[in-house]
Amino acid sequence: MTTSLKSNFMPPSLISNLQQVLALKSDSVASERNKLSSSSASRCSLLPSEAIKEKECAIKPVVLVTNGEGIESPGLTFLVQALLLDSRLDVCVCAPKSDRSVAGHSVTVGDTISVSSAQINGATAFEVSGTPADCVSLALSGALFSNWSKPALVVSGINRGSISGNNMFYSGAVAGAREALICGVPSLCISLNWKKDVSCESDMKDAATVCSPLIFAAIKGIQEGVFPKSCLLNIEIPSCPLTNKGFKVTRQSQGRSSLSWKAVTTKKQPPAANFMSNQQSLGIQLAQLSREASIAGAARRLNSQRKNVEIESVGASRKMNSQKTVKCFRLEFLEVQQENGGEDLDISALEDGFVAITPMSISPTAQSELQTSVSNWIAVCTF
Repeated sequence: MTTSLKSNFMPPSLISNLQQVLALKSDSVASERNKLSSSSASRCSLLPSEAIKEKECAIKPVVLVTNGEGIESPGLTFLVQALLLDSRLDVCVCAPKSDRSVAGHSVTVGDTISVSSAQINGATAFEVSGTPADCVSLALSGALFSNWSKPALVVSGINRGSISGNNMFYSGAVAGAREALICGVPSLCISLNWKKDVSCESDMKDAATVCSPLIFAAIKGIQEGVFPKSCLLNIEIPSCPLTNKGFKVTRQSQGRSSLSWKAVTTKKQPPAANFMSNQQSLGIQLAQLSREASIAGAARRLNSQRKNVEIESVGASRKMNSQKTVKCFRLEFLEVQQENGGEDLDISALEDGFVAITPMSISPTAQSELQTSVSNWIAVCTF
């Protein structure tokens, strides 16, 4: 590049200096262009796998939260608040609309369930007119959440009351975590050992504080491939969360709450939500009755000679129905029947003030191996 300046009205020395400056500037621009070209070529030479890896690193791990007691329960609210403190997580909620804490692993088949959006501390949330297992199954199906295909972790809780021993078979919260495990997603179930007339709502907030480090450690372990596989962790927090003695890997005990059936005088009225959900089936039943009535009427017209017999038959049927005896009962859970089996049982560790971590598997034969695997993982975790 040749740079020229007119020498009119300028001293020769000034012209010489300007020419040197412009020449240096031209060289600098050319050098910068070469650097940019080299950098662009370097970026273009990245392997596709490396580019995908960089993109994946930018995506936040998704934590799906559910529970058994309903979307408005304090335990779920405090848990979501604690998770949202870590800006590296994408927290989503899919929980029952009402209390389904003792729904077990039941699912809704044949009936329609409704789903509504909800606002929970800024998390993407839906409330479902189904069971906890319904919620997790629906969320993992991809029909609700469009921004991810599979969460890194499913957390069910925080449940109000211990789920130790065989009580886990009744628990809707455990069922939500188990449904995730069946679908191939790691899961945790969290509960607080709630004491009647002693525990208060602030204990739920403390429980969320206590379990948060374990949840974050689980996510890190999942990302690094060291989190125990083929099991869910049932985490039970003592009634005084902030004074716990630490984490302890335990075995599932065989104790359970006593079941008490009491006779009652009146049948409990069904919730309004159940009434509304049954309208469609009620309409079908009415239509069926209408068709049956039409058929019966046609039969009477065609067989008028049997009219008296039909009337007598209907009268006898009504008389038999009027003789039915209806009794109503209501089930209540009483205190857990403890098992004398050692300090490493879930209920023993919980009552002793430890945070009990009990691995649960779909295959009971893998229980001892799971305990060893979870113990090794807990030993290397940094809380």
